[in-house]
Amino acid sequence: MRKRALGTSLPAVAGLVAAALLLGGCGLIGDDPGEGAPIVVGTTDDVPATDPAAGYDPGSWLVFTNVFQSLLSFPPGGAEPRPEAAEECGFTDRVSRRFTCTLRDDLTFSNGDALTAQDVKFSFERTLRINDPEGPAVLLSTIDRIETPDDHTVTFHLTQPDATFPQKIASGAGSIVDHRVYPADALRTDGEVVGSGPYTLESFAGDEAVFAVNGDYRGPAETKNSGVTLRLFHGDQEALREAVEGGAVDVAYRGLAAADLAELETTAVTGDSGLKVVDGTGAEVQHMVFNMDDPVVGDIGVRRAIAHLIDRTALVRDVYRRTAEPLYSIVPAGITGHTTSFFDRYGDRPDPGRAEEALRAEGITEPVEVTLWVTPTRFGPDTVAAFEQIADQLNTGGLFDATVRSVGADEFEEGVENGDFGVYVRGWVPDYPDPDNFTAPFFGEGNVLANNYESARITEELIPDTADESDRSRTVTDFADLQDIVAEELPVIPIWQGRQYAVAAENVDGLQRTLDASTVFRFWEIGKPTGD
Repeated sequence: MRKRALGTSLPAVAGLVAAALLLGGCGLIGDDPGEGAPIVVGTTDDVPATDPAAGYDPGSWLVFTNVFQSLLSFPPGGAEPRPEAAEECGFTDRVSRRFTCTLRDDLTFSNGDALTAQDVKFSFERTLRINDPEGPAVLLSTIDRIETPDDHTVTFHLTQPDATFPQKIASGAGSIVDHRVYPADALRTDGEVVGSGPYTLESFAGDEAVFAVNGDYRGPAETKNSGVTLRLFHGDQEALREAVEGGAVDVAYRGLAAADLAELETTAVTGDSGLKVVDGTGAEVQHMVFNMDDPVVGDIGVRRAIAHLIDRTALVRDVYRRTAEPLYSIVPAGITGHTTSFFDRYGDRPDPGRAEEALRAEGITEPVEVTLWVTPTRFGPDTVAAFEQIADQLNTGGLFDATVRSVGADEFEEGVENGDFGVYVRGWVPDYPDPDNFTAPFFGEGNVLANNYESARITEELIPDTADESDRSRTVTDFADLQDIVAEELPVIPIWQGRQYAVAAENVDGLQRTLDASTVFRFWEIGKPTGD
């Protein structure tokens, strides 16, 4: 959740180019519509927004990354962005505060308007100006000003060092819109979409979006199909399963229940179903969050006791049917800097003895009453079963009296914001595959956890220091320190890391190239033979 030979290179500080300059190779020009049959994709996600200034959710970004271009995009299986609408991009100073891109020639929007640096500047400034509460403006908060000395050049001046800026603008937050047809200070409300990506959005009703191949697209994507229809099942997992089993959709992506995935995988192995289950690297995570001001779990002994009693292995086996993996740090496996801080400190099996010691050290001798708050609307229907199992794990041995309360999404968010909940679930789907995106949003003023946790070491030292380092491999030590602090102070407990799955007809190919840690679902990689 992004071409002509290279022209003159950007000016760059000596020694910086190797780490920060992103170059495009020989370009692919998409003059002809894609070959192959049209594809029907089903998902239980909704698409709340088609305007990039408003959408900051998986369903909306599914549209953005296929209809709009960003300056950069993530290649299949890659964590480093490459040029998309840009011909080349790079930091042009030593402190990661000035980032310049040169655009490709002959870029056009789907309505025929030319795409120039003016549109790039307009798009970013528009998102920041509108600052929609449900939008991605927060990802662009380090932008100070944008300069466009000519139609092909755009320079971002940042308020502070931000080595992850290339990853941020390669996400849906970097979508480029036409300044002639999008209002500068308001969201577009007519339902129309004008982009320059591999597809155009031909129609969008409540349950279905129809995409056509954009013959005027200029970029690295090569479409393997002649169009895509996206069918929305609005959380109805059973209906999505029936659709893929009955052939009403070619691909079921996001939203199948863990039990259904396990069963479909078993039948796929026998070859009787005509389906296949394709899995790929995922970086979606789920955490248990503690309100540090809560009179019960604000006690470190209570949090440590909980950490000693959670059995992640049983959880992913019994509830998630091994479609997820135990997670022992806030930075998931496969992301630079990942450690196993929670495994090292609390182990991988329940330890009632150490849990009791943690409580007794704080003078707690009676069973601890605690409520675990969840919402299946936001974090999936398996969340309730998962936290019920966690409650059972806590209650075994008599140290806790834990219960689970499930509420709707609005009530849940209000309760978190008001500090009414002591323990609650939080899921996170990354915007870009960098450890910064699994840490910076969780700490400091206005963080997404809203749990009243403060750590000057994290917010004033470690996160700023890592943001200043363009060579991400050199951030490993700082991110390891950060993960150790979290395991020691326990503002959150990581629970699981998801894998990505899609169920598809046997004749569908290309899904392996669109299920990776970037979370970009690339319509153009999916194909099936014509006539099938």
